[in-house]
Amino acid sequence: MTENLHIAIIQTHLLWENAIANRKNLGALVAQVSNEVQIVILPEMFTTGFSMDPVSLAEPMDGPTLQWMKKWAIQKDIAICGSIIITENNNYYNRFLFVKPDGTIEHYDKRHRFMMAGEGELYTAGEKSVLIEYEGWKLFPQVCYDLRFPVFARNTIDYDVVIYVANWPKPRVAAWDALLKARAIENMSYAIGVNRVGLDGNGLEYVGHSGVYNVLGDEVAFANAEEKIITAILSKDHITSTRQKLPFLKDRDLFTLN
Repeated sequence: MTENLHIAIIQTHLLWENAIANRKNLGALVAQVSNEVQIVILPEMFTTGFSMDPVSLAEPMDGPTLQWMKKWAIQKDIAICGSIIITENNNYYNRFLFVKPDGTIEHYDKRHRFMMAGEGELYTAGEKSVLIEYEGWKLFPQVCYDLRFPVFARNTIDYDVVIYVANWPKPRVAAWDALLKARAIENMSYAIGVNRVGLDGNGLEYVGHSGVYNVLGDEVAFANAEEKIITAILSKDHITSTRQKLPFLKDRDLFTLN
């Protein structure tokens, strides 16, 4: 177990529906990450942008992007995560992949599909939440639109960090900022949000605002509308001591989601 968890967020422009170019560009950025970093987090659909063409773009679980993630996880001795379009059993998923340096893979399928863009008509919803354990830390992965549904993220399982990867556009970025901070405060956990920048193939603009917030909702790290690698150190003692001093979670409602 590690007391302090070093994470890196890669906030970057994504080339529209061009997996080869995006892997190349992201690989150059991953290569720059410090050896002290233990987890690298990429945005939602980091190989394509937020595309509604899964038929053309989806990869199987043994496809080139997962192999690329394994390569970098081993080469850098890090965990690397983010979401891509996956096809499995004749369904398409917006799937968060978490690849560990030993080659172990864990995944979470986005539960709340963004109906306004037609995601619900093309992608199959995830049916369960997932808890990922890494280096003694409990991580709770989420994808973009999930951020608007706090019940699903309610910390009834004592996770340490909730991670949101996203393509969250400029017109609603104020909501992104507010909700990330709220998820940290209400769940007494670190909240990490990883967004992209630039324009996508639909003309939507993204201005980043990737950030890390601690248990009290204080900003630990933040990036404006720029391509940038931001790093942060998460402290297990901060979580434990704050929860002991302010035991709000003891009064939480306990329930089970289907």
